[in-house]
Amino acid sequence: MLPTFSFKMKALPPFRLDFTVWTLRRRDCNMIDRWDGETYRRVLVIEGKPMEIAITQPDKSNETLHISVEGAAPTDELKGSLIAVIETMLGTKRDCADFYDTAARSDNLYSLANRFKGAKTPRFPTVFEAVANGIACQQLSIEFGITLLNRLSSAVGKSLTLKSGVVHAFPSPEEVISLTMEELGSMSFSKQKARALLELAKTIIDGETEIENFAEFDDDEISEMLQKLRGVGRWTAEYVMLRGMGRLNVFPGDDVGAQKSLQNWLNLPTRPAYDEVVKANRPWQQYAGFVYFHLLLNGLATKGHITDTHDTTENLVLRES
Repeated sequence: MLPTFSFKMKALPPFRLDFTVWTLRRRDCNMIDRWDGETYRRVLVIEGKPMEIAITQPDKSNETLHISVEGAAPTDELKGSLIAVIETMLGTKRDCADFYDTAARSDNLYSLANRFKGAKTPRFPTVFEAVANGIACQQLSIEFGITLLNRLSSAVGKSLTLKSGVVHAFPSPEEVISLTMEELGSMSFSKQKARALLELAKTIIDGETEIENFAEFDDDEISEMLQKLRGVGRWTAEYVMLRGMGRLNVFPGDDVGAQKSLQNWLNLPTRPAYDEVVKANRPWQQYAGFVYFHLLLNGLATKGHITDTHDTTENLVLRES
């Protein structure tokens, strides 16, 4: 029987677990970040040991989160590590008060922000996972990109056998590098994507690219360094800066689905090109990435994935791609 323990932690108000988790997982086919309507589950690997966290928010008006851990015995050090990862992944310590002040000065943004009030700013737990997500999902539907990532995790991610079945963590660079081009191809990764993933893993393992330290640099420097990696263009670089480094001023401007959502939301005559996306976000530039997340949530709500929003006046369509 696996060891278990539980604890509680508080998020800065306002906070909604459901909104934040959907921003992180993006689609219901995601088997890495799992959500059943009440509980968020994910396998984390701490010091080489896989364990599943299960997080609930029993009262949506209360920012207290209940965390259960299965697969590890409690220690103060482990609890501290888990809290740090959860704070990163769910943005629980991010103070969004200034965003709501900014939103109050714009009718369009106020309506969108109010509808999903309590959404935070999630991040992948590592920059490596963010880049791998960007490589897998670029130029594909987000559903198929996530399917590729599910297959990758099931193939080499550390596993944990629970009563509900076997679950897997997202793989480390060392686990990814154990795969061959042919094995990745059997998962439906294209040759270009497979080569990019293997090269990314190798450069990290060899110490050639300290990707987890990129956040120390400014946006232009990060974008330039990321785009030196095989398979990483402007869209992937901006995607990683937002989802892997928490740069809320970054709106992935080449995202066709987000361009369409921006067009619908702002009633623009045509789908905005990259420079027009930048211009449209100028009034709230420091929170452009947060607006990107809100447009994603709006699209998910339109498709019925999210209910119990604060305001149902918006009706936009989004396909993050």
